[in-house]
Amino acid sequence: MWNKGSIKIENQTFTYSAKVYGEPSEDYGIEGGKISKLEIRLGDFPVARYDRGWDIEPETENAQLALLAILQNFN
Repeated sequence: MWNKGSIKIENQTFTYSAKVYGEPSEDYGIEGGKISKLEIRLGDFPVARYDRGWDIEPETENAQLALLAILQNFN
């Protein structure tokens, strides 16, 4: 269920940890998808956190691109 990895966007490397289910969830998944929990970090700093709802939304363009890449990979 838990997937961990890293994504390089331009010169920044983001690490992530995502709880991914086999089926999408309209109630709990990001955009109704399979990811119910997600944290994206740049170094030690969390740039996005989702736990059945957004705690920290990605604000920078690179953090948003990292999120899109993760969503495309798992949803």
